[in-house]
This record gives sequence, structure tokens and C-alpha cells, in this order.
Amino acid sequence: MVRFLLNDTPVSLSTAEANQTILQFLRETRELTGTKEGCAAGDCGACTVVLAELSSCQQRLHYAPINSCIALLSSLHLKQLICVEHLSEHQQLHPVQQALVEHHGSQCGFCTPGFVMSMFALYHNTDAVKRHDVEYALSGNLCRCTGYRPIIDAALSVCNNVVADNFKAQQATTISALLALRSSADAPQKQLTKNNSTQTANKDNPAINGAGLLMPTSREALQHCMKNYPDAPLVAGSTDVSLTITQQFRHYPTLISLTQIAELKTIVHTQTLVKIGAACTLDDLHQLCCKYYPTLTELIERFASLPVRKQATLGGNLVNASPIGDLPPLMLALKARFIIDNGAEQRTVAARNFYTGYRETALPKGFWLSCIELPLLQLDQHLAAYKVSKRFEDDISAVCAVFIVTADKQHNITALSTGFGGMAATPAVALDFEQHMAGHNLLDTQSLKHAKQWLADTFSPINDVRASALYRQQLVANLWHRFVLQYQNQTLEKTPDKIHNKQIATRVRYHA
Repeated sequence: MVRFLLNDTPVSLSTAEANQTILQFLRETRELTGTKEGCAAGDCGACTVVLAELSSCQQRLHYAPINSCIALLSSLHLKQLICVEHLSEHQQLHPVQQALVEHHGSQCGFCTPGFVMSMFALYHNTDAVKRHDVEYALSGNLCRCTGYRPIIDAALSVCNNVVADNFKAQQATTISALLALRSSADAPQKQLTKNNSTQTANKDNPAINGAGLLMPTSREALQHCMKNYPDAPLVAGSTDVSLTITQQFRHYPTLISLTQIAELKTIVHTQTLVKIGAACTLDDLHQLCCKYYPTLTELIERFASLPVRKQATLGGNLVNASPIGDLPPLMLALKARFIIDNGAEQRTVAARNFYTGYRETALPKGFWLSCIELPLLQLDQHLAAYKVSKRFEDDISAVCAVFIVTADKQHNITALSTGFGGMAATPAVALDFEQHMAGHNLLDTQSLKHAKQWLADTFSPINDVRASALYRQQLVANLWHRFVLQYQNQTLEKTPDKIHNKQIATRVRYHA
């Protein structure tokens, strides 16, 4: 059973229909039609709803806006689902709704419920906001009428004047209800795990008879589900699988959800690396990058929109193996290690050995990606990531390039690591370029010119709708040039002879 709160009402749903989205459930089953379907692809935000989930300390709620059109029912388990109908009480508008009225933030109104819900999540997750915070929070919502200014004004006004609403007043009650749902779900799940581990046939057990959605809670239970249903897709955020349902009208008789396996959502920090579970969201990765890899923040923020990042998982993006994905190049450059699991044993696969062909990986049958080990940067390492796309936000890369350079005090390269998307049939590494650049000086103009030509000649990309092959070749060369200039600006300013350094930087720019 999928157990959740629909506002303040406990709901238990059969897992027989694994393919149903939250949007379909709201509109077709519950006739809550305030949530709109715009694109059915997670692009427009008209379908935005909010999921409230218990924090790790179980003493507060975190509110996450998601796209209900690409979120499956498994996303709701042990959470509170809030849609626009739940905000007003006794015919009194919620403060975010009232702010949109007062600032004339709605015209045709079709997108308004989605904006309201994104603003509602921001309203509850922060006490004071700036314009950037609002733009970030509303990045997944499109409006074709207002030009956004009145909507942004409304969000700035209401989120900087937060008053206790009905949801804050009832937070303790909601937490108690969610804990009760968790307790009621534990007993059958423990029995399910026991049955799975002993592989006992049981027609009443959905993990045995394959009735729709399976939600194992342990690696042993997951192993058993995969053994019995080897063709069933694994889902967590479901942002990719859902597109095959809503856009290609695929129907999956069985789906295996990873959302209830705690170890897949665990983040462990050590002195040398960070281990992040494969089912952690891209928003979790964003918070990690803000702390340990601040130069990657823009790359993550340009990955789709906030509602997608609140839902999509790191492991799903990596196993998808898209040659134009933004995260595989990062893993290649960081020389990350992937821990894969089959319930009986775990293996370690280097990211650089993981991608074997177009949308093909080295993941053996019966294994899943468990966690990713990311090494922390050293003081002499310089990391930069670049994404070039036709639209700056919410678009797929034409080229993604990641560079990590280790340099000595004389600015000679002692080590170079790269990762590229959009340049080959798989996420790619410029291995010859990495080896060739060892010993080259990052201030030398001839070295820069030579490096750009070498890098451009490394790849033989294709022509497609996003970019021509020639453009891609020139682009990766120019991105290396940009990286070198940024390195110079960051390092030369720290040296005592600033006037001389600025002259060097000027000459490099001119001759390059």
C-alpha cells in the first residue's frame, strides 16, 4: 500500500496501478482540478504540488515543490500531499494567494496554481528572501501573460512578511499523523522483508505476485524483487520513466521503487571524500556542492528546474547514461567511484570505466547503483564546469565541459582531469589531452594556443539540432581558454606583484 496524507486526510492506495501519476490521481480520482496539466513533461510547472516530508530529526517538516505530471504514486509514500485547493481555509485566501491578487500576478490564470504552490514552499522554507531566492524558487514555473514582474513582487512581499498560517499551526498534528503512517507501514514491510529473504512463495505478497508497484525497504528485498521481475524498471525520482508513460504511452506491469531503502539516501562525509547515496536528489547534490565544490553551483542550478531537482536522483541521472547529461562529465573529471550492489555483494567501478557505449553502462544484470564516492578537492586543485545550451536555463546541453587542474607554484600543470558531454556517443574523457598537458604552464600563450588546437582535434562530434560538429569542436577549445583565464584571474591576484601579473594576463588575452 502507498500511505500518505492528502492535506490532513490519511489515504491508503493499492499498488496495483504502478503507472499512475500524482496529477492523474488528483484530477481523475479525487477531482481536485486546481492542479493543471500543461506539458506532461515537467517543463511548465502548471502541475506543481508540494510534498511535506519529515526532517531527519522528525521534529519539523520540509516542503518540496514537485511536478505532479511526472511524479508517480510511489513518491507520496509516508509524506503529505498539498495542492492548491488545500491552501485557503473558510474561504479565506492563503497569504501567498492574497499577495498574487494584490500585486496583479495572474491574468489567464492557467499557470497560477503552480506559481502559488512554488511560492507556498518558499514561504514555509525560509523567513527572508532576496530576488535571487525568488527566481530560484520559481525557476520551474512558466507564465505567458504577466512577464513575471508582478509574480516576483508578490513573492518578495509575502515571503519577507511571513505570518503563521494554518499549516504552521497544525505542524505538530501533521508530524504525529505522518509518524502514525510510518508505524502502520512498518509491520507489513518487516514481514515482506522476511518473506523476500527466505524467498517464500506467497500469492498475497505483492513483491511475489508482481502486482504493479513494489517498494522494498532493504537491499535483500530489492534483490528478490529484481530476481523475480528482471525486466521491471527501477524508479526513484521517476522523472525519466514517467516521460515514457506520459509522452510515449508506455505501460509497465511492474515498477520497483527505491524510495524506501534508507541506505540509498544516506550521505557520509570523511576527510577525503563524500559518499552520496544513489537515491539522493539533485537538490541534495546542490547543497553538497555549495559546501564542498562551490564552483559547481551554477552547473547544478542550471540542471532543469527546482521542482525537477527536488525529485530527480543522482543515481538515475548517472545510470541513464545520456551522452548529453550534465552529471556524468562531472563524475569523470572528479574520478568518482561507483559502488554497485546486487544484495549479496558490492563492487566498485571507476566512473571512467562505467560508460561502455551509447546509453550503455558496465552495470551487470541484477545489480543497481548504490552510492557514489566523490573525492574532495585539494588546495592546489582548480575545478570549473561549463554548460553551453541554446537557453540559459532549463535546457539540455550542446556541450558540457569539466576541468580539474592541479598546478604547482610556478603554474605548471602537474595533473589534469576532464569530462565532457555532447562530444561523443558516451560521456567522454580527453585522456590524450590530459597526458599531453602535463608540465605545460598555464601562463604561457603558446601553450594555450597549442592546447586549444589539440583539444579541438581530440573529438569527432556529430551534427544535430543542438549544435554542429564544428561548433562543438571550437566550443571545447574556447572553454579551455575560458578556464585558463579564470585560473589566471584567481591566482595572479594573490601574488605580490599585481601590476606585473595584470600585464601578463592582458598579454594572454590579447595573443589568445
